[in-house]
Amino acid sequence: MNIPEAKGAPHNPSDEELLERMLGGCEESFTALYRRRQANIYRFALQMGGSGSLAEEITQEVFMLLMNQGHRYEASRGPLLSYLYGIARNLVWRALERDRAHVPLEDEDGAAAGLGAEALIVSNHPLVDLTRNERIESVRLAVLALPAHYREVVVLCDLHEMSYANAAGALGVAVGTVRSRLHRAHGLLLEKLKAGGHTEAASPRLQSARCCV
Repeated sequence: MNIPEAKGAPHNPSDEELLERMLGGCEESFTALYRRRQANIYRFALQMGGSGSLAEEITQEVFMLLMNQGHRYEASRGPLLSYLYGIARNLVWRALERDRAHVPLEDEDGAAAGLGAEALIVSNHPLVDLTRNERIESVRLAVLALPAHYREVVVLCDLHEMSYANAAGALGVAVGTVRSRLHRAHGLLLEKLKAGGHTEAASPRLQSARCCV
């Protein structure tokens, strides 16, 4: 791994610099990286699986794998955070395949409150116009009900606000695949919200999104 030397911010190293130091044996750098990014990975696993205990398990495993396999990261392929999401994504898929019945739709010790559905209903986003409490819960349930390969693009691009390019790197697919899956996912979300009687949730932007990618 070849990380360019940081300029201008010696006291705020990048993720990639922390990884490089960690691989060199610096425990403090691992701790700093974990504290900085564990919440991102936990939220992703929670939003994908709906279980707080599963999210905790996956988060711990992601960073254990990073300790043991961090040398596999290639900066030229994208930011370290995308790499961490990619590891988490593989672990989530493995867990879902192990127990296809899993993905609870009820809050687990309040953990589901962190699903971040409110990020989908801010101004100018496709999913607007529901009253706040109803719309957050409706979107949360609709996202969890999506097939996993559609759910992951919604989580990454909508909830975590990743670019298409970084999401593609995390998922190991082409940018066009991310765009088309997100388009289809928005259409499925619209259908699920309408089926639940929330026809007002579909803004003109979301409805028009079904006509183009």
